[in-house]
Amino acid sequence: MSFAFLTADPAATGGMLTSVLSLGLILVVFYFFILRPQQKREKEATKMRSNLQVGDDVITIGGIVGTIVSTKEDTLVIETGSDRSKIRITRWAVQQNTTPKEK
Repeated sequence: MSFAFLTADPAATGGMLTSVLSLGLILVVFYFFILRPQQKREKEATKMRSNLQVGDDVITIGGIVGTIVSTKEDTLVIETGSDRSKIRITRWAVQQNTTPKEK
């Protein structure tokens, strides 16, 4: 009875090592080019939403443009259009703050 399958073939070990290293390299590249920038954008969006104030001009995810007239912990009331319609929205629905920033 032969136990040849238990002995490590140097060529097979080298090929497996190369496969593992290339897979590891792909995962590292995936992290730095896809996951990390996405986490950074999410962090900036969360910071922007937490710093919203009355009087800021905002655009919602749905494309509604308005000015904040009141804020609560999780909701905002925005005023839209020339007829001064007011809409209550959740804070996470704000996509962009278009108020000019002071430098």
